[in-house]
Amino acid sequence: MAESDWQSSSGTLVIGLGRFGSAVASTLDRLGRETLAVEKNPAKIQQFTGRIPLVEADASNAEALEQLGARDFSAAVVSVGSSLEASVLITANLVDIGMPSIWAKATSREHGRILRRIGAHHVVYPEFDAGQRTAHLVSGRMLDYIEMDKQGFAIMKMRPPKEFQGFTLAQSDIRARYGVNVLGVLKPGLGFAYASADTRIDKEDIIIVSGDGALLEYFANRP
Repeated sequence: MAESDWQSSSGTLVIGLGRFGSAVASTLDRLGRETLAVEKNPAKIQQFTGRIPLVEADASNAEALEQLGARDFSAAVVSVGSSLEASVLITANLVDIGMPSIWAKATSREHGRILRRIGAHHVVYPEFDAGQRTAHLVSGRMLDYIEMDKQGFAIMKMRPPKEFQGFTLAQSDIRARYGVNVLGVLKPGLGFAYASADTRIDKEDIIIVSGDGALLEYFANRP
C-alpha cells in the first residue's frame, strides 16, 4: 500500500469504523481537526467514503501502520472492540511506534486492564458509561449526568427542586445543606450564566450542579 498523504504532526488516527469509531471520526472532522480513519472492512470503507478522510488497512499489521504514516500522528483512537485479539494487537503496535496518546475502547473491565497493561494511555467503556449515565437519568429529575472521575465527582443538569424555586442561592444555602455546588443556571430566553450568591432560581430554570455522585443523587431526588 502506498504511503498515505494524510500525515500530520498533530492529527488523530481513528482505527475501526463501528458506531463508536465513526462517531469519533465524524465529530473530529466536523470540528476541523485533522483526522484519518483506518478500516479494513471494504463495506465500511464504501459506506464512509466521501464523508471522512479514510484509508483501507489492517492496523493489526505493524507494517500497514508504518505505511500509512502512523508515526506522524499525535493521537490514536482504537475503536475495535468486537475482537479482543485485534484490539490488543493494534494497541501494542501503536505502543511500539511510540504513539504519544492512545485511547482504546474496551468492552469489559478485563479487556480494559489488558489494554492498560500493554500501554494504552486512556481506556474508554462506551457501553458501560452509556448504561450508567442512562440509569442516573431515568431515576430522577436529572436531564444530563457526567461522571468526571472514578472517585465519584460528577456534574449534572437538572430542574430545580421546589424548595429552592423563588430563592437566591444565598437564601437556599444549597452547598451547606446538601454538599453540592450550583455552577450555573440556564434561564429561558437568556442562556447560560455562572451562578453567584445573588442568583435567583426559578421554576422554569435548568441548573448545573457539581459534587459527589451520591450527594447529587440525593439532591436530584428532592421533590
